[in-house]
Parts: sequence; structure tokens; C-alpha cells
Amino acid sequence: MARTSTEVTPYLPVYGTEAVIPGEVEIPSLRIIQKAELDNVEWVRARYEQLALIDEKRMVAICHGQIYRQRMIRAFNKRVRTRLFQIGQMVLKRIFLHQDEYKGKFSPNWQGPYVVRKVLSGGAVVLAEMDGQEWPKPINSDAINRYYA
Repeated sequence: MARTSTEVTPYLPVYGTEAVIPGEVEIPSLRIIQKAELDNVEWVRARYEQLALIDEKRMVAICHGQIYRQRMIRAFNKRVRTRLFQIGQMVLKRIFLHQDEYKGKFSPNWQGPYVVRKVLSGGAVVLAEMDGQEWPKPINSDAINRYYA
């Protein structure tokens, strides 16, 4: 199809009007302004107002995003149980699928008992085996459970 100076697209013969993307409705492009037949002064004023509104809309979106994030954090923290462990307490350690200790779905999910050697901030603990050998890495308190002997 031959294009004229107004750049006719295949959309025009089918629907009788040119396609307009949503961004052009919010912030009019030169093509939309030419259709509206605004003069240069009006176009400059309208364009300046649109550009001034972009910052305001961006700030509103950022504020809404921050409010949403705070709501999600608050909802998550309502359900979180703090798990406190003391030094010397006996615990079991969860066996995760990616660990070498995992033997299949019919094997135990917990191993131990271990002794809590150190309690770190943020809910992490350092474990030691019953013979006193300390684990090299701290473990999240979500991955351990109290052991009742």
C-alpha cells in the first residue's frame, strides 16, 4: 500500500481511523496535535502542561508503590512468628531437597539432635554436633525445630 504524507497505515482502510497508542492519548504526539489543528502557541502550551503533569503522575505512582509495599510488609509481618533459641538448647535441623543428606521422599525430613552454640541477630543460630564439633555456617532459625528429649 502506498503511503501518503499523512502516513496511512493498514489500520485506516479497515477501521476508518488511524490507530492511536495509549501513550499518545495521555501525552499527545505531533500527529494527534495536527489532527486537532492547534496552532503553535496552543500546542506549546498544551505540551508544556502535559510535560508538567508527567512529574506529578510519576510522583503519585511512586507514592502508591511505597504505600503498597508498606501494606505488604505489614501483612507479612503479622504472620511471622519469632523463634527464640537459647545457647545449649537441643534442636533438630531440617533436611532440604538440595542437600547431600536428602535421600528421597520416604526418608526423614529432620536430622539431629544438635546443640545451639551461638544465637546471632536476625534469627540465625550456630549449631554444634553432640560431640562439640561446631558447624561452619550459621543456620536460619526457620530451618530448625526444638528437640524434646
